[in-house]
Amino acid sequence: MKIAIIGGGPGGYEAAIYAAKKGAEVVLIEKNRVGGTCLHMGCIPTKALLASGEAVQVIRKAFTYGIHLDTETSIDYASIAARKDKVVAGLAKGVEHTLASNGVKVIAGIGRLKNASTVAVELLDGGIEKIMADAILLATGSVPVFPNFVPVDEKHILTSNGILSLTHNPASITILGGGVIGCEIGQFLARMGSKVNIVELLPHVVAAEDEDVSETLEKQFRRDKIRLYCGKHVTKVANTDSSVQAYLDDGTILETEALMVSVGRSPFTDGLGLEQVGIQTDHKGFVMVDQVMRTSIPGIYAIGDMINSLQLAHVATKEGMCAVDTIMGIQSKVNYAAVPRCVYTEPEIASVGVTERELRVANVSYSVGQSEFVANGKAKAAGKTVGFIKVLADQDGIILGATIVGAHATEIIATLTLAVDIKLTVKQVGNLIFPHPTMSEGIMKAVHDIQLPA
Repeated sequence: MKIAIIGGGPGGYEAAIYAAKKGAEVVLIEKNRVGGTCLHMGCIPTKALLASGEAVQVIRKAFTYGIHLDTETSIDYASIAARKDKVVAGLAKGVEHTLASNGVKVIAGIGRLKNASTVAVELLDGGIEKIMADAILLATGSVPVFPNFVPVDEKHILTSNGILSLTHNPASITILGGGVIGCEIGQFLARMGSKVNIVELLPHVVAAEDEDVSETLEKQFRRDKIRLYCGKHVTKVANTDSSVQAYLDDGTILETEALMVSVGRSPFTDGLGLEQVGIQTDHKGFVMVDQVMRTSIPGIYAIGDMINSLQLAHVATKEGMCAVDTIMGIQSKVNYAAVPRCVYTEPEIASVGVTERELRVANVSYSVGQSEFVANGKAKAAGKTVGFIKVLADQDGIILGATIVGAHATEIIATLTLAVDIKLTVKQVGNLIFPHPTMSEGIMKAVHDIQLPA
């Protein structure tokens, strides 16, 4: 079995490694360095920057732990950016090594579909190479989108790509969009010394989560001196030599050194040849697939940000494995009801399954249990008492969803992801022995707090 994969992001390269381990001959086509947006312009560089921001906060709060520093703290943003680049380069090299060690052939070029079994690759070093395969997997990802009235130049008016290329932090910045990227970058820049405005069209930041989650983060943002403009719409953006002005629908004008647009991403399918082979897309340009990642053309599969699923690296990875299993004749599926969603702010936010809002809208009866980190021994000892763990269960005690707001939330959520995925009950999770003292034992207290109908 020969599989050709177009796109070397976390969906594509993980699928390539997975397929190779199952005995397939794999060719991976990537026009840039393998790793995709996640490794080079998304998850990893962002988390490297956030690690520096966290270090700054630890130093600033050292006195609360009885540690007094003799020298004044200074921030070298260029060195922070250089460390970020070093982390990315090291991981990219590791991915390349893993691909090679598993026998995956990587071709540097731009892939275009010719038919259901042929990819024409425009090689970066010149020429065209035709790849014949038994199956083709599309994993070309997505690109940032921005309104037509926003004149993005990646110098003063930036996308999430451009912001990660800066070697200095702007004195002030307005961020359009209070989703995951806007919140993570906004808090980081605020802790680097930038004056930050976040404008969000919806009533709260991270509006996909419940209000109590958003409000907890907003309270921290106010402590970080981030100015929030929620429920506001930007009507105009103007760029001068010295500043950027964002005009809001209530007449407010925000003038800052820089502006970042973070309002979403769209599937990247330009030049891929979808129309030529007849692959169906929806009205937003997403490639349409069935439950096992098959497109409308037999033999061609699609995964990740280019299909209409959650735009998360770990979702793309799972979809890639599902597609490979299908190609290899193995039964597989992606349980979208149990996808963990993570926000790496302080406090961190992690959730899985349904939210309370979704259950109320669907008129589903549920019970809720909650524990607060302010009452958690490990959190108290570590000085990380902001936040809570909330668990939702149906009337039979089956866990439907959960949210964690607080330190290490993105790590702790794995236990509750398993619970949602295999439909564990409140009693089953409550019977587990959690280590003490840990942040995770808050899960036990939250499920013990749930009162089920008699």
